[in-house]
Amino acid sequence: MSFAIALSGINAINAELDTISNNIANSGTYGFKAGRANFASMYAGTQPTGAEVSSVTQTIEEGGGVMTTGRSMDASISGRGFFVSRDASGAMVYSRVGMFSVDKSGFVVDGSGRKVQGYAALEGSTALGALGDLTVPNGQIAAKATDSLKYVSNLSRDWTVPTITPFNPADPLTFNSSNVSVVYDSLGTKHSVTQYFVKTGTNAINVHYTFDGAAAAAPQALTFDTNGVLTSPTAAVSLNLGTPAGANPLVVSLDYTGTTQYAGEAVPTVNASNGYASGTLISTALDEDGSVMAQYSNGEKKRVGTLALAAFPAEGALTPVSDTSWVASSASGEALMFAAGSGMTGKLTTGSIEQSNVDMTGELVGLMSAQRNYQANTKVLSTENEMMQALMQAV
Repeated sequence: MSFAIALSGINAINAELDTISNNIANSGTYGFKAGRANFASMYAGTQPTGAEVSSVTQTIEEGGGVMTTGRSMDASISGRGFFVSRDASGAMVYSRVGMFSVDKSGFVVDGSGRKVQGYAALEGSTALGALGDLTVPNGQIAAKATDSLKYVSNLSRDWTVPTITPFNPADPLTFNSSNVSVVYDSLGTKHSVTQYFVKTGTNAINVHYTFDGAAAAAPQALTFDTNGVLTSPTAAVSLNLGTPAGANPLVVSLDYTGTTQYAGEAVPTVNASNGYASGTLISTALDEDGSVMAQYSNGEKKRVGTLALAAFPAEGALTPVSDTSWVASSASGEALMFAAGSGMTGKLTTGSIEQSNVDMTGELVGLMSAQRNYQANTKVLSTENEMMQALMQAV
């Protein structure tokens, strides 16, 4: 019986060595989680029969170090959660390795070429769309016509009413100040809207407009109270700029809210319009909330999707597979899907990758302990053999 007991010890230690060697081999593997072999005694009724490795505990809850890469599509998870990908067979796999890119077909893929899962972007909304393969439109984005312009400035109280009339955009003596704003038509063509400010009396200023140098719309009166606060108009002004060649009519809502009339210099603080020309995709990047942001040649950024993170009721029971990944098991429970930083999942640290959580010093100490235990079990075999030989010689 002692032969079998010692042999079971050797087999158990071999299994422990498999775990230790795997940990050491993956000490430099991104997102790897170390395992620990758990020994258990074996009995046949009340008779001891040795030892076995009853289970291997995964240290999934222990995060590895974070290595900064600076790469815009790299990310590590701060806390719980797994990135989700779909492999070629359609199975869902889960990983802590956040190395992503966009393939030639526009799919966001992980470092193993599997399609990353996430929520589609909804146009004009911050809500999450349907869950599925994340894609990035790789063509041009259409132009957007300008429909709003925000202009805030101090229109100096020190201005005097021009003595030369009528207003003439070519004669600076007929107005007090001017400023140019950029707008786009429905084809993405850039145009200029120039505002000319003409003081007409105490606390009263008229604004004249030109569109690409030609007169546009009627003058707009601005009035102020004795504290220099704008009193009229109280709502945005609808500025009809006409119909550019080949494009739709261009009507812009011009908001002067916040404009003042104080003594001193006339200083514009806001001159911002929406709208843009068409553009082509030049790069993608991740935000800490998992948003996939597309950068276009026209300077626009657009959220095209959001990475999904998975959490599990019992993540330690996940089944490890190749490519530093796991799959769900009956013991782990089904995946619970969230956006980063919500539910049971942590936020992302972009431009970084999670390193292995293997403690090399601890593994080397475990290796020495396993070697000692192995030698002790072989000594039992040797001693039992010597005893058997002595018995045979005595017969």
